[in-house]
Amino acid sequence: MSKLRTIFMGTPEFAVPCAKKLTEISDVIAVVTQPDQRSGRGQKFTATPVKKFAQEKGIPVYQPIKVKADDFVPILEALKPDLIVVVAFGQILSQRILDIPKYGCINVHASLLPRYRGAAPMQWCLINGEKETGVTTMFMNAGLDTGDMLQKSVVEITPDMNLETLHDTLSEKGAELLASTVQALQEGTLERTPQDDSLSNYAPMITKETGRIDWKKSAQEIHNLVRGLDSWPGAYTTLDGKLFKIWRTRCTEASVDAAPGEVVNLTKKGFMIGTGDGALEILELQAPGKKRMSAANFVCGHSLDEHTRFDVLD
Repeated sequence: MSKLRTIFMGTPEFAVPCAKKLTEISDVIAVVTQPDQRSGRGQKFTATPVKKFAQEKGIPVYQPIKVKADDFVPILEALKPDLIVVVAFGQILSQRILDIPKYGCINVHASLLPRYRGAAPMQWCLINGEKETGVTTMFMNAGLDTGDMLQKSVVEITPDMNLETLHDTLSEKGAELLASTVQALQEGTLERTPQDDSLSNYAPMITKETGRIDWKKSAQEIHNLVRGLDSWPGAYTTLDGKLFKIWRTRCTEASVDAAPGEVVNLTKKGFMIGTGDGALEILELQAPGKKRMSAANFVCGHSLDEHTRFDVLD
């Protein structure tokens, strides 16, 4: 069976395992990724993880500001791909692009569609306290993650799983599922399942404001927010107007009498904070201008009093 001529479109680290797998099972004739962005203290232009991978493999790289621009689409048409694979690319494809490849465009999406369509499915699954998620491959159409589903891989979300762990797990699962999907496509056994829109929900883009902790919510809800935003942008709170990031927490069944935001059970080993329902044990946090540290190290190096109260949202 001859290898398909494919174009890979992707940008972040999440997409790299899929790009790698695609080079193993097909002839990747080009990679399309987002333009280099300035980052770091020196604000130097930095290549995307997918671009770095493609350059290591000697694959031609294209970085259009707008992939559906009239001056770029003809380049894709001239490449005559059999298939386009899209993984966390960050741009919407036009119908003209979707019509280019013989076998269409396949997307690897980090949720169990039709649930959690949109830009941040992993984060919102954790924030919303879901017990499972996964990866779905689908044929792309002009809608936002609304194309016919192809294959799925289910992953359990354990109680303390954070975004970093879920990200890495789904990234690898996505690569495996992509290989299975492409194989079925070539064998002519790939089945399409239309999505039921009534079962869908939306996972909007995460912003820094998403991470603001409302101590009036339950300990479980705040714990889910913390683990869903580790390592970006991080959940945060304020104390006397100063911003503190909360990186790791643990729900406790201990009976604690504390107002929302109030520091209790303060010892050399750490502390808890009261919530609208229960108390949350703080395991790791970050003071203004400091690095992440354990709660024990924070207590040793900072003045924190029992019954100090972190700012509560109105």
